[in-house]
Amino acid sequence: MLNHRSFQNLISPKFLSLAILAILGLLYAPLLLHWLDGWLHKNISTEHEYFSHGIIGLPFATYIAWLKRKLWQRLPDHQHPFGAFLLLMGGIFYLSGVSEWVNLSFPAILAGLCLWFKGIAGFKLQKFSLLLVFLATPTPLPYLIAPYTFPLQSFIAGTAGFILNQFGMTVTVDEINIYVGERIVEVAPYCAGLKMLFTTLYVGLMLLYWTDKLSSRRKTISFLFIAMLISISGNIIRNTLLTYFHGTGNEGAFHWLHDSWGGDMFSAVMLMLLIPVLNNIDNFFSESVEIQQKQVSG
Repeated sequence: MLNHRSFQNLISPKFLSLAILAILGLLYAPLLLHWLDGWLHKNISTEHEYFSHGIIGLPFATYIAWLKRKLWQRLPDHQHPFGAFLLLMGGIFYLSGVSEWVNLSFPAILAGLCLWFKGIAGFKLQKFSLLLVFLATPTPLPYLIAPYTFPLQSFIAGTAGFILNQFGMTVTVDEINIYVGERIVEVAPYCAGLKMLFTTLYVGLMLLYWTDKLSSRRKTISFLFIAMLISISGNIIRNTLLTYFHGTGNEGAFHWLHDSWGGDMFSAVMLMLLIPVLNNIDNFFSESVEIQQKQVSG
């Protein structure tokens, strides 16, 4: 019986790579197209729509893997037993027919291939690409954490009501409900900004990697913390505007910001704010190092 190494000697590495890509394409192209169609046209489940950051994340992960192709080829072939386990688990998930398990089979298969062909070194080489794929894979996570978002919902409702009261509107807040006259706006679990928070942290990771700052733990933690604050603040502003539009009877503006492209534009502006924040964090830490060096030399 041919073992793994003798089998590889019979065929060229290039042909083997193309064969694996072709098999992955046949298996997962329909799934990825389903995700893309659902994210673009918002006809996917509410929970799965939370992972629409995969529209930019999955191509970026592919691009990173492509850039590292020569480093991948230079790694010695090495089988890791856990790779076989992940491949088996991914296959079982795929054949189960359960949508959540089929989704998870995709990152499991990719991680398994890395470990099976190049071992731990191959997994480490592609770890960020694998992380982006995993974080873009639709899972039941939003559904599982939705019951625990009540404090955040109440905070957003209370803050939005306070802001509107400062502008002379008569607003009453009852837990997660905002009353403006006879109209009511509910800060539902899926209006608590979790989707925007997921997207913000995901894009933040991409920016940290792109600018080669992910290796600095202080910069990473500081930037992601500020990004989280931007996301929460942006969602408070968005819910305040929605309450104002609904309370004043401006239903066109309400639906534009809530259901239409206005919400996408608002999210894009929030994400654009991450770029100057990242640059300023870099400058802040650079200045801190210079001050410390001057203190030591002095």
